Amino acid sequence: MAPVLNLPLNVGQIDDVQELKKARKTKIPNRFVRDVAERPMLATTPSPLSSSIPVIDLKKLMRGNKEEFHLEILKLSASCEEWGFFQVINHEIDLDLMEKIEKMAMEFFMLPVEEKQKYPMAPGTVQGYGQAFVFSEDQKLDWCNMFALGLVPHSIRNPKLWPNNPPMFSETVETYSREIRKLCEDLLRFIALSLRLNANVFEDMFGESVQAIRMNYYPACPRPDLVLGLSPHSDGSALTVLQQGKGNTVGLHILKNNTWVPVQPVENALVINIGDTIEVLTNGRYKSSEHRAVTHKEKDRLSIVTFYAPSYEVEIGPMQELVDENNPVKYRRYNHGEYSRHYVTNKLQGKKTLDFAKIPSKKSM
Repeated sequence: MAPVLNLPLNVGQIDDVQELKKARKTKIPNRFVRDVAERPMLATTPSPLSSSIPVIDLKKLMRGNKEEFHLEILKLSASCEEWGFFQVINHEIDLDLMEKIEKMAMEFFMLPVEEKQKYPMAPGTVQGYGQAFVFSEDQKLDWCNMFALGLVPHSIRNPKLWPNNPPMFSETVETYSREIRKLCEDLLRFIALSLRLNANVFEDMFGESVQAIRMNYYPACPRPDLVLGLSPHSDGSALTVLQQGKGNTVGLHILKNNTWVPVQPVENALVINIGDTIEVLTNGRYKSSEHRAVTHKEKDRLSIVTFYAPSYEVEIGPMQELVDENNPVKYRRYNHGEYSRHYVTNKLQGKKTLDFAKIPSKKSM
């Protein structure tokens, strides 16, 4: 959630996908139909890699014995290095609270469209209700409705976008977000230790970390083979925390070895992914992974995503401890606010946004 300019954009008519679903039309509007190369190949059998996505037990890191801790740290390191994704269990976030935030999100998305449109996501911004990352009239749209809010620091909040309905929505978001913030702080300590760095190195560097929440609603689609719920992208954050709605269909895919791998939800787990910021700080050792969302022919899907990143004032670049003769500097130094502005004012296009920070290799020069 970056401070962005309201860009004078001509984005054309953006249809509300929930309203399209209600209309029960079998023909998908052309703006949602992907070019053949971008269409999801909806395999009928799960990928063998789906069961390989690492699961980290936070209890072993927080309170395990020396051997459990050591093994889990090694697993965390391998997860960040080889996948850029893992699922975390025993995260100590109250399951009733997780259920409550899902219920609130569903209640919001089930409001009449006129009610939701009181909180519009203006073109060139990423807060409010609608679709983000839309910059032109000929751009393909995602089969998704979003509702996003900036949380921390207080200066990024837009009070006009916080709904009064459903009741207790704001209080639930506040409580949930405090718990997720603590989880991010804990995870970053263990990620630092997995790199053999001081446990507090990220906390000390980040200042007042930026935090935002986004709720994604993917209605069932009559032609899931033609559309994407969310375009392929990596996240600009340091960490992203994803809560997949209970009873959800598999919708999240990770790009691994040029293959899209579906993420099978683990009960009560949260999905964590490394963002571009950690990739830069670790000089590419821990990589942000490209991911996307697909839709289902009969079932709707909900997800709740939290983005956690350094303060906009912080300067980011590879950490000296992770640079040597064998690992020369791969990214330039830059202001994080500058990168955030760049990220949210470009359409989602794989890991292309990270080109902003990359130093061209001598081979490509």
